[in-house]
Amino acid sequence: MTHSRTAVIDAQAELVHALCQHIDANLEMRLTLADLGAHAGLSPHYLQRVFKRVLGITPRQYTAARRLEVFKSQVRRGATVTDALYSAGYSSSSRLYERSNDQLGMTPATYGKGGKGMHIHYTVVQCPLGYLLAAATARGICAVSLGDTPNDLEAALHADYPAASITRDDEDLGEWVGALLAYLEGQEPHLDLPLDVQATAFQWRVWQVLRAIPLGETRSYNAIARAVGSPKAARAVGHACANNPVALVIPCHRAVREDGTLGGYRWGLARKEALIKQEAEQR
Repeated sequence: MTHSRTAVIDAQAELVHALCQHIDANLEMRLTLADLGAHAGLSPHYLQRVFKRVLGITPRQYTAARRLEVFKSQVRRGATVTDALYSAGYSSSSRLYERSNDQLGMTPATYGKGGKGMHIHYTVVQCPLGYLLAAATARGICAVSLGDTPNDLEAALHADYPAASITRDDEDLGEWVGALLAYLEGQEPHLDLPLDVQATAFQWRVWQVLRAIPLGETRSYNAIARAVGSPKAARAVGHACANNPVALVIPCHRAVREDGTLGGYRWGLARKEALIKQEAEQR
């Protein structure tokens, strides 16, 4: 990937981050794609395409998730359902129940049932960090994991989706696995792959910030919390990183402690250190 293409991808991530902030600040408004396009100076079609490329979801899905998140937060704080739904930007209670079922990647209900009804295919390959497992549904990648043995990675996938239909497929995932391996070998600075993962709107915002961090750089959990508009949520940022199911595609290894030490990493601190070093050498 050329430097100019990397710059374009970084600019698109910054654009989507700004759009998310605009949506968050105007949840009470019925923002259409035309409204968002006018705000950003882009055509609605192009805006939708860039937004989905960066976040994996549409502006409509993001707005629905944020409204539901605000509604739940208001109710937890003691607000009545009526006050909370209008505060969150719903025009009526029926709109709340309609939108609460909007899909944000994989639906929480599907994930909560162990992937019942899902068809997942996966492959495992050797990589510079041991073994890499990539798994996908018809909609996109649902898991990328790193480990010491294929058996461990396969067992973890089955544990995450005990009710799903899971089959090994070493051919259809070849292009995506090739991109992941190229990244690990320092040949692919940015991974732009379709995702099908279950997440809250807060997790999506954290993951968006992670993907916007320039190659070879890191950010503290506190800095990421400030970037998503929740300066006191550093612990929640760490939790969002720990629950990232797609290593590398969402680069949670770029999140470190305030003092620069590594903190935690789901796939092992040695791998986190290697990834940070490898990215720094690509700059």
